[in-house]
Amino acid sequence: MAADASDIDKLYEYGERLSEAKDKSAHVSDYEGIIKAAKGSTKAKQLAAQLIPRFVKFFPGLAADAIYAHFDLCEDEESAVRIQAIRGFPLLCKDTAEYISKIVYVVGQLLTAEENVERDAVQKCLMSILRQDVKESLTSLFKHIDGGDENVREKVLGFIRDKVFPLKAEILKPQAQMERHITDLVKKDVTGAEFKMFMDFLMSLTLFGEEAPPERVQELIEIIEGQADLDAQFNVSDLDHIDRLISCMLLALPFFMRGGSNSKFLNYLNKHIFSVFNKLPEKRKLDLLKNVAESSPYTIPQDSRQLLPSVVQLLKNCIPLRKTEDIQYTYVECLLYTFHHLAHKTPNATNSLCGYKIVTGQPSDRLGEDFSDNYKDFNERLTNLEEQAKTTMKKLTQGMAELNKAMASAKTDDEKSSIKTKKQNTTSGLRTCNNILAMTQPLHSKTPSFIGDNKINLSWKEAVKPSPSSTAPAGGKRPASATNGSGTGSLPNKKGRADVRVHNQLMNRALEGLSRGGGVKSRGAGARGRGRGVRGRGRGYR
Repeated sequence: MAADASDIDKLYEYGERLSEAKDKSAHVSDYEGIIKAAKGSTKAKQLAAQLIPRFVKFFPGLAADAIYAHFDLCEDEESAVRIQAIRGFPLLCKDTAEYISKIVYVVGQLLTAEENVERDAVQKCLMSILRQDVKESLTSLFKHIDGGDENVREKVLGFIRDKVFPLKAEILKPQAQMERHITDLVKKDVTGAEFKMFMDFLMSLTLFGEEAPPERVQELIEIIEGQADLDAQFNVSDLDHIDRLISCMLLALPFFMRGGSNSKFLNYLNKHIFSVFNKLPEKRKLDLLKNVAESSPYTIPQDSRQLLPSVVQLLKNCIPLRKTEDIQYTYVECLLYTFHHLAHKTPNATNSLCGYKIVTGQPSDRLGEDFSDNYKDFNERLTNLEEQAKTTMKKLTQGMAELNKAMASAKTDDEKSSIKTKKQNTTSGLRTCNNILAMTQPLHSKTPSFIGDNKINLSWKEAVKPSPSSTAPAGGKRPASATNGSGTGSLPNKKGRADVRVHNQLMNRALEGLSRGGGVKSRGAGARGRGRGVRGRGRGYR
């Protein structure tokens, strides 16, 4: 005890002498004594944790020793020592700016602290350092996201989400520079389930707002393409990759609407997935076709021409020449919708595929060749489909009448709920068949008209009403005449609430897909307790 008291007295002496000295740098031995006290008694460590940051700026030659001694204090058994040391880091960063990155990396590991008071001190410490140098601090924190201890990574992600994102207007300054910097960090380091969180954040930035130029919209699509891992070798048994691909396509849909290109997605699908479509699980088939259908209005003519042969072949596979009970009407709806929109962009491509006689004056019209067998085959399939769709609609209508009677006599909530679900399914089936008939009828002519506007509302989507002040057609988009043949789609009405709702619905569906964990890359596991062993004297810091 006497020795401890002596050590404390010496520390106070060192501190007082340094405080009073005009030339503090002349008292090197005093500051060395303070650093040495970081290995002393508990009270000596607490006092050292206060004095090390206070005088470090006067001894640049001892800065490294001082900082590593402070790191040791953060690993102490006593929480009071750890908390005092954590509170000293902002001052250390202020006076030793060259160490900010390393300090933030170490303090980031301390977010796993179990005690609330200590964890609160860590968060306040990080926020203080972020305000000093947001660029270095964020760069260092993102290193935890890129790899390392899974528990630390999770806590860092939570800190960024809960503490940094809500204060982006205050912290991300200068705005343009810092928004660009954090975008680059997301591109480099983020993957897996947290991708949804960062995409939502990026879309809240001015950099990618409604007024953003096309190249910025395309940049977001490219970030999503990176998450979809389109450069990977395709493996039909890799369901995680397929799930991620489909979710990412849906996530990118709002940006296709804003003029971004979906070429890479569609080329990948055309090259790989369409060729092995029948090997996919049923649920994935439907998700894929819905994604392709919703993307098709925003496809450029060149990509439409490449994709059409696969779509026509899939369509034929789904429409038998003979009557059968086994027609997947929603598959057919998706493929017909896709066919119409792709053919609208490059109509003469259908001459060789379907036997049509569409004249554009281009050699690709191939009018001198005989494709009459293709026309006969395609037309017979359409006719058979229409007959069966009408029969199915009749059955569904009769079934709806019976369901209405059943609902009137239902007594329990469970019965009513079951009947309500059946009615919803019946209504959806009727909408699907109605859409199919609306899309097949124009295709019987040798020179058909292709639907390239918003006349068809896909059966699984809610009908979108324009805002009262809007004069645009349903869906909040510009008239079809403004985009026919352009392949770029139309921009949503920025003021229309309906467009915001559509955007949000698309986003939520995509984010749900990603959050289910499809394709999350595995990372190092292992908890690290309450904060000890965080540093290894800088080892592992990159």
